[in-house]
Amino acid sequence: KTKMQKTVRKAFEKEFKKLPKLMKKSLTYDNGTEMAQHKLFTKNTKVQVYFTHPYSPWERPTNENTNGLLRDYFTKGTDLSIYSEKHLKKVQRELNERPRKVLDGYSPAQVFNQMIIQQIK
Repeated sequence: KTKMQKTVRKAFEKEFKKLPKLMKKSLTYDNGTEMAQHKLFTKNTKVQVYFTHPYSPWERPTNENTNGLLRDYFTKGTDLSIYSEKHLKKVQRELNERPRKVLDGYSPAQVFNQMIIQQIK
C-alpha cells in the first residue's frame, strides 16, 4: 500500500508542477487509501487538499463522470502500469479533447487553454 500511495502522490506532484499557479488553488480527493500522503503533497506543492464525505460521489460529479468515460478505455480495477506512458497520454488527450455538457459543449482542453490566455492578458 505504501508504495502505491507514494506513487500516486508523486504522480500528482509531477502533474501539478506543469500547471500555472492560477489552477493550483486546491484539490479535492475522495477517501481512498491511495490518497494517504495528502499532507506531504500539500507540503511539497503548497496546494490545499480537501476530502469529500465518505460514500458521497455526488460531491464530485465531474470526477464520477470522468471515471465513467475512462471505463471506455479500461475496466474498473485495471492495473495501469501494464500500459505505456504513450498510451496513457493518448487516452488523456482524447478525454481532454472531448466536449462536455458541464462546460457548455467545450472540451476541458479548450477551457484550459482559454484560462491560460486570460491569465496572460
